[in-house]
Parts: sequence; structure tokens; C-alpha cells
Amino acid sequence: MKLHEWNRIPKEQLSGQLARQVIHGANLTVARIALAKGAVVARHSHENEQMTVLVEGLLRFVFDDREKLLSPGQVMEIPPNAPHKVEALEDSLAMDLFAPRREDWIRGDDAYLRR
Repeated sequence: MKLHEWNRIPKEQLSGQLARQVIHGANLTVARIALAKGAVVARHSHENEQMTVLVEGLLRFVFDDREKLLSPGQVMEIPPNAPHKVEALEDSLAMDLFAPRREDWIRGDDAYLRR
């Protein structure tokens, strides 16, 4: 058993408008993502199932066949390998959960977040 505290986890500044804090467990990754208004996470996909819980702000998710707005208190479920893009319509704070854990992030293969 291990206790994590967000205020002790380093914040990684990925771009001028995007920062994250990450916890990698044995089988899942939890990330706290801060997006400034206007931030864009480029279209990408990954093998991981993703759940995004919006804590504050407003996000637009763009999928191949639709767009969805995510408001505080809502959860976006994204299946594995589903291409998607995210735009911050307001300053936002999101919690992302991934299973299995994000091995690509551990390796540093996350250039799409650093644009």
C-alpha cells in the first residue's frame, strides 16, 4: 500500500498551456492535467482505455465521427485505440485514468503532448 499526495508530485510543464502530474501503478496510470484556455492536445490514439473526469473548466473532445463537450462532474470514457483530440475552451483541470498504465509516457514517447 502506498499513499500519494498531489502536492508532493512534481508538475511537468509539457507546453506553455499544458502541465501534468502522474502516478503510475502496476496496472494503471492516473494523471492530473492542467490545460489553459486554448490548449490543444493533438489528435492521437493509444492502446489504453481512458477515463477523463473533468474537475473544472470545459473541454471539447473531437473524435472521427463526433464532438463532445465535457463539463465539470462528467466523465468521458474513451475505448482503446480510438483517435481523439482535446481542446480546452476554458482553463481546465482533468483527472485521466488509463488502463493498462501508460508505458509510452514512462518511456517518454509522448511528443504529441509537447507541441
